Amino acid sequence: MSAAIGEASGRRIDRRVLLTILGPALAYPIAGIDPLLLNLNLAAVGQGLGVPTGGLGLLAGASTLVVAASVLAVGNLGDRFGLKRVLVVGLSANVLVGLGSAAAPSYPALVVMRLLDGLSLAALLGVSLALVVASVPSPVRARAIGVVMAIYTVMYGVAPLLGGWVVAAFGWRALFLVTVPFAAIALLLTWRFVEAPARGPSVPFDAAGVGLFGLALLGLVTGIAAAPDGLTHVGCWLPLAVSALAIAALIGHERRAEHPALDLRLFGHRAFLVAVLAIVAANVFAAGLGAVLGQLGGYVLHLSSQSMGLLYLPGTVLVAAASVLAGRTVARRTARPVLVVGLLTITLSAVVMAATASPMMGVAVLACATWLSNLGGFVTGTAAADAILGRAPEGKTGAVAAVQPAFAMTGYALGPTIVILLLDVLFEQRWLADAATEGLPSEQAQAAVGAVTTAVTSSPGVASYDTLVAMAQGLSIGADYTDGVRLAMLVLAIPVLAVAALAFFWLPRR
Repeated sequence: MSAAIGEASGRRIDRRVLLTILGPALAYPIAGIDPLLLNLNLAAVGQGLGVPTGGLGLLAGASTLVVAASVLAVGNLGDRFGLKRVLVVGLSANVLVGLGSAAAPSYPALVVMRLLDGLSLAALLGVSLALVVASVPSPVRARAIGVVMAIYTVMYGVAPLLGGWVVAAFGWRALFLVTVPFAAIALLLTWRFVEAPARGPSVPFDAAGVGLFGLALLGLVTGIAAAPDGLTHVGCWLPLAVSALAIAALIGHERRAEHPALDLRLFGHRAFLVAVLAIVAANVFAAGLGAVLGQLGGYVLHLSSQSMGLLYLPGTVLVAAASVLAGRTVARRTARPVLVVGLLTITLSAVVMAATASPMMGVAVLACATWLSNLGGFVTGTAAADAILGRAPEGKTGAVAAVQPAFAMTGYALGPTIVILLLDVLFEQRWLADAATEGLPSEQAQAAVGAVTTAVTSSPGVASYDTLVAMAQGLSIGADYTDGVRLAMLVLAIPVLAVAALAFFWLPRR
């Protein structure tokens, strides 16, 4: 089929190519929208199901962790059993899990559904782009990826608003049904218009490689998530130690394996390595910004779920157009200028937040920062996807394509943890300095801050942040918190800017 499409379309995206990529293009965004919808409406789900405060983190990160740990395995399974078959199974499972999540009778049942959801999302992430690349000729690969990212952009912009409206109108259970129609349509389009690409020669499945890769990522994310409890806490250092051992074992195993799940030689290519670093940095920032928006908007600025969803809508069409343009630019030139522009745009989002964060900041400023982050993220993702997939050897498209979502979901899982850790440290520094200025003992100031933060986080949307701050014995908690936000966003921007510099100076201009 690819040859026929190539003869018909040359370097253009014609009707036949569009129908071929439309199903996978609709499937790919679901893996990003699903956890975003839950994060933005986590308070409503937690209150509706009676989730304990300590269980919200597990509920929010369950599916993301499973995706990060299993997506490489799914990509390899796609190469072995067929990319189309794995995507069809993943979409079918996603529909069933969405229905099961909406009907979950208890918190443990919903956590189980989220874990199963992670497996279905891994299939969508691990093979959607691989199926697009394997189904179209190489001259239109970058343009096809640009179209996929444009569709992702539109869905990413509309879904949060739709999710907030659904929760307000029908309750938290309806939130898990938002992506079900998209998955069903993607399933029908993939089944009808995508022919199964030819598979390479059957090779042994590297179970040890994918197992060690998943263990390394899980240990890394789990250990960093426990860092606020102290680096000497067993919940922090033990997972990090396990992750380090798994990484060492993975490197040794993959170098010896005849058919490795992750070909480490790929990281010897500059474009591939820079693309992976760009994906991690961009996703850490995006997820970190999302965590800041959730806390700042929900607790300090009193924004509703619908208002939070609106932050992602403005400029969606422009971001989609930029994704298409990015694909064309990569096809005509290289990924280098697109990566640099995308990463610098993300940095600009951090600058906007750092310059304007305050307890009285306007929604328009939050929307601007969100738009810049989305614009830079999707432009960066388009260039990075082409740089990564362009190195895929025949018969290993799924395994190579899975590298991008594996590191993307790792970054996305680390983002909220890193920004919360930064906020804890920076916020504490600010209110301690504030207390010293006011002549308050640190113990008294800590008790006041603890009373405010506990009351707000235990009753989001109910307790008045302004009233509680006024009772905090003269401390400027609102200003101290937003000062912490300013510094945290600048810290998150440092690796993004560093990768932009690496891409500019290290990648070839042609």
